[in-house]
Amino acid sequence: MKFFIDTANLAQIKEAHDLGVLDGVTTNPSLMAKEGIKGEEAVMKHYMAICELVDGDVSAEVIATDYENIIREGEALAAMHPQIVVKVPMIKDGIKAIKYFSDKGIRTNCTLVFSTGQALLAAKAGATYVSPFIGRLDDISSNGVGLIQEIVDMYQYYGFETQVLAASIRHTQHIIDCVKAGADVATCPLDSILGLLNHPLTDIGLAKFLSDHQQVNS
Repeated sequence: MKFFIDTANLAQIKEAHDLGVLDGVTTNPSLMAKEGIKGEEAVMKHYMAICELVDGDVSAEVIATDYENIIREGEALAAMHPQIVVKVPMIKDGIKAIKYFSDKGIRTNCTLVFSTGQALLAAKAGATYVSPFIGRLDDISSNGVGLIQEIVDMYQYYGFETQVLAASIRHTQHIIDCVKAGADVATCPLDSILGLLNHPLTDIGLAKFLSDHQQVNS
């Protein structure tokens, strides 16, 4: 499974990249705003800075919700750097735009997906990635990871090439659950990725090794 980091924070992206496990980045307008990135020119420059930090795909989201402007924004984003994947919302005009982009060879990430039916439409339109938001489903007492499993099974059965990108991951256990469900990608906060490092038996074992080493070398 590939790891993407879900942030616009350059320091966090660099830390994940330096760990040696980062495969890409996802961003959205909320994450840009969190970093104080405002204005179209500043946003474009920030995407370029992200692309310079990582080797993999960088999802850059359109703001428009109508077909013509989704196309306009998406083409501008895709032309900016070969790593850019155009992130398009799961709406009627978004699906139409994904089909257009797919026919033009522009890669896409269909975002804000909350059902198997939506994932089916995204795949048929030719989306490169589909992003089910599992944390937000959990927030309303629905089964986010269960949706990942349904989409994975559907894509495998029908031979769709769209990759399942588990989004809205809230904690490390979500990552493990997505691994078990067969997600192609998990996009995570840095803390969730680093949480995979932790186990009390590792800490206990390392402390014992260091203690024994000190005793025989003192």
